Amino acid sequence: MDHAGRQTRLQNLLASHRLDALLITHPANVRYLCGFTGSAGALVITEPRVVFFTDGRYTEQARAEVQEARTLVSRKTPLASAGDWLTANGRKPGLKAVGIEGEHLTVAEQIRLKEALPPGIRLRESPPLVERARMVKDENEIARLRAAAVLGASLFDVALKTIRPGIKENEVAAEMEYAARQSGAEGMSFETIVAAGPRSALPHGRASSAPIPPRGFVVCDFGVILAGYCSDMTRTVHVGSPGVQEHRMYEAVREAQQAAVGAIRPGVGVAQIDRVARKILQGKGLGKYFTHSTGHGVGLEIHEAPRVAAGQTEDLQLGMAITVEPGVYLPEVGGVRIEDLVVVTERGAEILAPASKELITI
Repeated sequence: MDHAGRQTRLQNLLASHRLDALLITHPANVRYLCGFTGSAGALVITEPRVVFFTDGRYTEQARAEVQEARTLVSRKTPLASAGDWLTANGRKPGLKAVGIEGEHLTVAEQIRLKEALPPGIRLRESPPLVERARMVKDENEIARLRAAAVLGASLFDVALKTIRPGIKENEVAAEMEYAARQSGAEGMSFETIVAAGPRSALPHGRASSAPIPPRGFVVCDFGVILAGYCSDMTRTVHVGSPGVQEHRMYEAVREAQQAAVGAIRPGVGVAQIDRVARKILQGKGLGKYFTHSTGHGVGLEIHEAPRVAAGQTEDLQLGMAITVEPGVYLPEVGGVRIEDLVVVTERGAEILAPASKELITI
């Protein structure tokens, strides 16, 4: 990956945001900029240099992973080491305003850092510069996302072989997660959701010890981490024979999801994608049961910018990776969600792991 290019682009943004340095502490952002995958690291970026800080536990890992940055190893925490470096360099002209990732530093950490720095250095909360850069994926990132999506999609076959009346939701999830590990996944993108019967009306109904009932929807939402990148997919099946209401719910969600995917192209606002899905469900009398946003960005983290929702002002760009996941949830009845991970292309959207969306009955 072009870590040098990413760092240079960020360095070129400092002056326009009236920053002399940027302190990066969020692990995903650190990894994006220099390649370090450990849990203890910080990065200071100034216009002329990039310095990475870690502790002695990660000496060898940093030597193997960190690219295009000077590495300093200390017995102190990475944040304290970065503070020491800023203090030493703050005596030089031109280092006055240091941007921090306010959403990723606790209040206590910010206070300690401020107290450690000389009076001449001011801390300022930076705009999400790295997160904005991460929204658009390069070819290497898209290849990793595609591989993760394909591996993740294979877990649905495991679910279909496992789901049956009486088996516990968490047993289904365990089989899926074991298969993911066997296939090379580094882990799951999030806690696997298997929600059956009335519990399928819980949008985030993580797998529980509840047995799958003899009749009803089963929502399966799952994803893997592969080479650092996440996948996300949802499919809904029905145990037993679905009735008219169930068919109507499922087909409405499927139509909304396909319409939203079909509306994707560079330059279209993310709010418009949300409106497309929501309008169809409203037309079916199900709009009030669609209780979450239509999607979100995916990459090094399972939830990234942009958020595909009403009120958002971001326009889709070539190379963005987003989920499209409308759903309908009727309390005490059940729920349906269908989700794909897509990449914005010149012609529209590429579904990274195409899979059937026909209603499957078990």
